[in-house]
Amino acid sequence: MSSRMARMALTSYRWAGVAFYPLVGAYLTYRAAKGKEDRTRRSERFGFASAARPQGPLIWFHAASVGETNAVVPLIREMRRRDINVVLTTGTTTSAKVAHARLGSETVHQYVPLDLKPAVGRFLDYWQPDVAIIAESEIWPMTIMELGNRHIPQVLVNARMSDRSFARWRSRLSLAEALFENLALVIAQSDVDAERFRDLGALPVTVSGNLKVDNDMPAHDPAQLEDYKRQIGARKTWAAISTFEGEEMAAATVHRALKERDGVLTIIVPRHPERSDDLEKALTEKGLKVARRTRNDPLTPDTDIFLGDTIGEMGLYLRMTEVAFVGRSLFAEGGQNPLEPAMLGCAVLSGGHVQNFRDTYQKLARNGSARMVRDVEMLAKAVHYLLANDAARQTMINAGLETVQEMRGALTATIKGLEPYINPLTVKARLQPRTAAQG
Repeated sequence: MSSRMARMALTSYRWAGVAFYPLVGAYLTYRAAKGKEDRTRRSERFGFASAARPQGPLIWFHAASVGETNAVVPLIREMRRRDINVVLTTGTTTSAKVAHARLGSETVHQYVPLDLKPAVGRFLDYWQPDVAIIAESEIWPMTIMELGNRHIPQVLVNARMSDRSFARWRSRLSLAEALFENLALVIAQSDVDAERFRDLGALPVTVSGNLKVDNDMPAHDPAQLEDYKRQIGARKTWAAISTFEGEEMAAATVHRALKERDGVLTIIVPRHPERSDDLEKALTEKGLKVARRTRNDPLTPDTDIFLGDTIGEMGLYLRMTEVAFVGRSLFAEGGQNPLEPAMLGCAVLSGGHVQNFRDTYQKLARNGSARMVRDVEMLAKAVHYLLANDAARQTMINAGLETVQEMRGALTATIKGLEPYINPLTVKARLQPRTAAQG
């Protein structure tokens, strides 16, 4: 495809989808039934604002889900420290709750508009952002084009490009180049990610490292943690966190294998807590006694599974153990972020499907703080080994803490890359009250 044809294709895409608004509505209704959409705020998905725009300079941050939201929180706080207003969009109810819990009234939260011209246009007409900062791998053609047409600088931060996405864009290189040339800057997580963005036509591209390393320690309630530790007593614990379908049952199989010899309590934290009712039923049908966090169930000596079915309490769950399996890696594809368990003093286990976090896992594994398992049997053996060998477990924990410390610095590098875009807004924001008073 020629460059001219690619631009024509993108132009035709601008209006594609408008005729499918009824189908879009049905899709949002389906997602709402699954707990992924907020019915009361559905109009935001069509670009209708539900909050007032603050006066003065404003940056639009977009973070798709929980991980991306957590990653940009320190950046948002830096913008607010500079008196720059922020509207943060996310795509799920879970990430909206995390945004509220971590940022409160520091920012305005909206659900991200659908990638359709009327919705994006309506959103931009109202909020009129001075800069758009998009986290990780959110590439929405309509949104990128509309920002480009309005000459609003758009920056990808903590950017990553998965194997699958790179292959897909690479097969449509002219289309990718016509789209990515609209990006003012890409700040990538790793050298591999940076090279992929360059190959697809993005310039300039810099490397910062992973913003998630520079995030605050996940919060927890010390009194609640102490109470749970008292209930657990001398029992050994391990956790399966950020799990996807099939991995909870794998954790149950591991639990049954270790129950008699290790007297273990298994903590399961599903990536999507709305699945918890079905999970409890499936676990109970396997003869396991389940305690749920949302019910404040006590952890008795005969409790098999502690189901962490809440949002924003990963700091609590990870502090209850020293061994953590990170999900979306055994059966599902892509992996989940292993940095939180590493920084909270856990030996990290994972399946092999970690393409989205390859660089992070390579660094952890190279330093001996993460181990990969092929299947459920290998997972059970790894958990048993680490629970039974204090020295080996502590060696992995120490290696993880050291690796995390070595990886820090992404926040400083990202802010430095953003300075040409945010410094003028800082000056404008801080002069505005003075100008108003003079008027």
